[in-house]
Amino acid sequence: MIPFLREARWLHPTRARAWCSVLAAMSALFILGLLATSHGGLDLAGKPLGTDFVSFWTASKLALEGHAASAYQPVLHLAVQRALFPQSVQTYAAFFYPPTFLLLCLPLALLPYLASLALWMCAGLAALLAALWRLLPQRWAILPMLAFPAVLDNLGHGQTGFIIAACFGWSAVLRRDRPFMAGMCLGLLVIKPHLLLAAPVLLLAGRQWRMIAGGVCSGGAMIAASWLVLGSSAWSGFQQDSALARATLEQGLVEPWKMQSLFAAVRLAHGGVDLAYALQALMAIVTLCLVARVAWRRPDPAGEGALLALSALLCTPFLLDYDLVCLAIPLAWIAAQVPRTGWFGWEKIVLLAAYLLPLVARLLGWITGIGITPIVMAALLWITLRRVAAEAGSRDSGTGTRSRMRSQVAS
Repeated sequence: MIPFLREARWLHPTRARAWCSVLAAMSALFILGLLATSHGGLDLAGKPLGTDFVSFWTASKLALEGHAASAYQPVLHLAVQRALFPQSVQTYAAFFYPPTFLLLCLPLALLPYLASLALWMCAGLAALLAALWRLLPQRWAILPMLAFPAVLDNLGHGQTGFIIAACFGWSAVLRRDRPFMAGMCLGLLVIKPHLLLAAPVLLLAGRQWRMIAGGVCSGGAMIAASWLVLGSSAWSGFQQDSALARATLEQGLVEPWKMQSLFAAVRLAHGGVDLAYALQALMAIVTLCLVARVAWRRPDPAGEGALLALSALLCTPFLLDYDLVCLAIPLAWIAAQVPRTGWFGWEKIVLLAAYLLPLVARLLGWITGIGITPIVMAALLWITLRRVAAEAGSRDSGTGTRSRMRSQVAS
């Protein structure tokens, strides 16, 4: 079994593309069926299409009416949601995001709900696909990109996965030739700051000063603009609402089997909150140490960007399955290296597991009580680190060889 899994010769391109075709067809049928059976913006279960997008649209409506702080008051926020979908069985779609994200959401309520949802999804997906295409410019690549199960998860929830992954993706694409712009893409992640935990360590270890400057500029501009446009009351409301966000995590107000972090896996296994925090912190420290060691060698810029996207997911305790869209960045980068280097041991099976993870993670957690996402992401981190380190070693070896040749010629 070990050679069978390590080499995975059975996972050849023809078979992989056939599986992706099936996944893409199933996703398309699911979306078409969901739209065809919906009525008045509600699906058959009585929930709004793009369930979590209700939170964003109603927060926008409150902010446009001059009541941005009300988005952080659950009673007032829920009242607007009830007015939008009075027949919905959905209890409450919370808004745990900082005012920087509310600033991004601000125009949403200028359009009717369904039109706004369609624009939100299409714009985010287009930005992500454009970045992935730059990382993996192969004609066959568009099929696995669209069939990636995390794409369907994010579409179903009307969530932020496309935008977040696009920020990581464009940061990876631009960091070689336009590091300041790459940093600006990262700085935009102040809309979900808990996914920025790994960025300072990675950028400082790599001495990426221009990227740091770009991130400070864009992030600072977003914070300042949100303060000016939405007012200080929005920031006060966010600070007060953060207690509810923490309770949601610690008390399981969102079921642990829906969450995908190590913290959630420990809670799912009936571990205590303190143990869950301790193990999550340990994973974050180990991840950051490993990534910083590789970043110090100034590896391939796109590979470093892939590491950053993956590290961000491993470090945060608050992670849901639609956030796994960010796994597309390391998956695309590794696939782009294969035509030049061939497959390394265990890569195929780990990439397959990571690719299918968003399809099965929540279901397995619900049925078995075991959170497999941290295990799969740790394996993906291992093969990504190995790839990035090999690229850096190859470059250093080539540089040393060229230096010796120049010395010999000079002699």
